[in-house]
Amino acid sequence: MKLERILKLADSLKKENIGAVLVGPSPDLEYLTGLTPSHDERFKGLFVLSDGSFFYISPSLYLEETQRGLGQDAKIYVWYDDEGFLGALKQARDDFKLEGLRIAVSDGISAVHLLDIQEAIDGEFVKGNIIVGELRMIKDAEEVDNLRKASEIIDEVVKDLYEFIRPGIRERDIKRKIEELCLEKGASGLSFDPIVASGPNSSMPHYNGDSRVIQERDIVLLDLGCKYKGYCSDTTRTFFIGEPSEKEKEVYAAVLEANLAAEAYVKEGVACGEVDKVARDVLKKAGLDKYFITRTGHGIGVNIHEYPNIVANNKQIIKNGMAFSIEPSVCIPGEFGIRIEDIVVVNEGKAEVLNKFTKEMLVI
Repeated sequence: MKLERILKLADSLKKENIGAVLVGPSPDLEYLTGLTPSHDERFKGLFVLSDGSFFYISPSLYLEETQRGLGQDAKIYVWYDDEGFLGALKQARDDFKLEGLRIAVSDGISAVHLLDIQEAIDGEFVKGNIIVGELRMIKDAEEVDNLRKASEIIDEVVKDLYEFIRPGIRERDIKRKIEELCLEKGASGLSFDPIVASGPNSSMPHYNGDSRVIQERDIVLLDLGCKYKGYCSDTTRTFFIGEPSEKEKEVYAAVLEANLAAEAYVKEGVACGEVDKVARDVLKKAGLDKYFITRTGHGIGVNIHEYPNIVANNKQIIKNGMAFSIEPSVCIPGEFGIRIEDIVVVNEGKAEVLNKFTKEMLVI
């Protein structure tokens, strides 16, 4: 149980004039409690009040792991399958005087459950995902160390994949190898389903197929990450099977220049949108900006995508402790795509690039 984080959250609630926040199974819940319950149909959730008090509602079959995570002294309301969760919720409502409060709700709570909760509690319900998300945005030293280690592991995986990839294997063979290598090197698992996009598939930023056979003169784009002590890594490297074409070389050089320029620009005090503009301007100069169809980056931590967003027009100011990706790309439909991605953390006012695997053009 992260009591110091609970108290910081309570302070945020006071500032926003919110009486309580309800957090369901999500990266927010993991950040606050360490709990990672299964996403099934049974309601489960943490209520944190603005005075720093909190309680948890748990299905009976999750009670043991909930007690281990929260500690024996935490207030846990248990419900059973034959009765539903509303009885436990109403008891908690009365015990903690929730009636009439302004209650923020995180995106880990389903709409169906929220409709039931609104019937049981007479209050004002508002969006709550930003409240905890902003709390998670500034990483402490331990969190940064975990992000470094997760990035170190995934760099080692990419190095081994460079030796593994060859013509004749399928995209799915590479995906299986990614998971095997991550676990072998000390990760607890993957931070997301890897993207292995070969040939023309590489032009789709979130391609989710896996059946194409790697061929001679292919591009193979790898977007992958792992988890270490609950914290994510995320990197993208683009390999070439055989000598790339002149067009591919020119596009790769432009994407690499955009990546390096944006990373060099990152510092405390600049706006997120300015970092995006630096990357976009490089590709505009190269005549490729119409193919840059994604944002430049996203925050990372216990979740693979969190605040801040490195996107055009975002005026949020970068601060020490923020961690996010820098991943400019060029996606030419029907031809190919190239993306180069690192994670950076703002440390002592400037960007510390966590991914160390080379960004030079690599030919297999």
